[in-house]
Amino acid sequence: MPQNNTLKGNRANSELSGEEWPQSKAEKNLAPGLASLRCPGPLGRSISIGSQLDIQALRGDYAEVVPNPETKLYHRRWFMLFLFSAVSASNAFMWLQYGIISNIFMYFYNIDSLAIDWLAMIYLLTYIPLILPVLWLLDNRGIRDVVLVGSAFNCIGAWIKIGSASPSMFPVTFLGQFVCSVATVFVLGIPSYLASVWFGEKEVSTACSIGVLGNQLGIAIGFLVPPILVPNVDDMDELAHHISIMFYITAGVATVLFILVVFLFQERPELPPTQAQATARSIPPEQYSYIASICRLLRNWPFILLIITYGLNVGCFYAVSTLLNRMIIEHYPGEEVNAGRIGLTIVIAGMVGSLICGVWLDKTKTYKQTTLAVYFMSLVGMIIYAATLNLGHLWVVFVTAGALGFFMTGYLPLGFEFAVELTYPESEGTSSGLLNCSAQVFGIIFTICQGKIIDFYGTRAGNIFLCVFLVIGTIMTGRTSDCEIFVSAKVSRLTHCLL
Repeated sequence: MPQNNTLKGNRANSELSGEEWPQSKAEKNLAPGLASLRCPGPLGRSISIGSQLDIQALRGDYAEVVPNPETKLYHRRWFMLFLFSAVSASNAFMWLQYGIISNIFMYFYNIDSLAIDWLAMIYLLTYIPLILPVLWLLDNRGIRDVVLVGSAFNCIGAWIKIGSASPSMFPVTFLGQFVCSVATVFVLGIPSYLASVWFGEKEVSTACSIGVLGNQLGIAIGFLVPPILVPNVDDMDELAHHISIMFYITAGVATVLFILVVFLFQERPELPPTQAQATARSIPPEQYSYIASICRLLRNWPFILLIITYGLNVGCFYAVSTLLNRMIIEHYPGEEVNAGRIGLTIVIAGMVGSLICGVWLDKTKTYKQTTLAVYFMSLVGMIIYAATLNLGHLWVVFVTAGALGFFMTGYLPLGFEFAVELTYPESEGTSSGLLNCSAQVFGIIFTICQGKIIDFYGTRAGNIFLCVFLVIGTIMTGRTSDCEIFVSAKVSRLTHCLL
């Protein structure tokens, strides 16, 4: 059965009444205990009796009263969320375990900086051609199979890397990194999908933020641990020993998580957490078309603008994360450990920002305003970071990097949740996957371009390059909100005409 079971409300139901589409998830969810009207015609949609509905539009033999199905929240939803977050963290750690000590690996493998950058960018490149097949698998096989395959690839890639702790084995380490990058495609877009399948309407944004938090925790560990486990020493045998220890630790953790997923991770709860989920489960498989869903998303202009703006913001984050070691070492030679700590500061601050934004959205439902405000503050943080990086005071870099991370990383779950608002009733997995695909494309472009600019013109020029695109993204984010209001009003008028 297709797993398009991620509906969060009843936006589509308002098409029958001619009412303007609601602008928040709070307005979309059926009130507990209310019965609903079901139209047995070709649309087959439910309408809450408590909504502002012109009942006359459904008079006659076309309406019947049906009771709402039973719903329940299970305590094990938190275990599902944290197990998935741990898998995501393990995979994210391996993304940055080379880049944050790039100078050490350049010496160990006798390669240039671009080769090291590609060990991170392969994560971004792999995502682009594989995301559509993985989204198809998510909609047709469900979340358990997707997370299981992702954790398996993560485990296999980690064990391949164990054989690369030798100066002549760079191709092997690249192969292992490639296999781990495949795992990313299976886990990166899951948080919003998992949150809607397992969590209630008042906690879904918080759950999504925690799911994103897992990925950020892995990045934080990837900044902090490699400089500690792999010190900058000249002796090749000693260096190989330290690298081997790091690879064995990551492989062991990935193996344990894979076993836990095999035996403990579940597809969905026995009873749905919300009335919207119950409605989604009742949709027959033949009424859902994956290709049609993709086409509808690509015709949704507010969502197209969000795809671009999300890609610009997260692409900048990917570039900063990948090139952080080079930027810090240029101004503060010999500070590999502090470079990792600065990266950790960026991500920890971002984790706090993600969690605060998730809780804020659950309480206020101000998706458009919050997204625009956080995007603008990401731009301000990037400008301040670029202006203060070369002042010669590491404590200043820690402060400005933390401010940058709070908003830039805190934007990640906001993008997912805003996409759900703009694309209802399409699958959250599909919309999140397209957002991440955009981020990977811009991440590759920004990393390569900023790396070259740093090589020829210095770090300030490279950071100004990113600031320019964040200005563009901020302007487009404002236009996304305006475009959504315009499209909603237009659809509402069209619906009135059709009725």
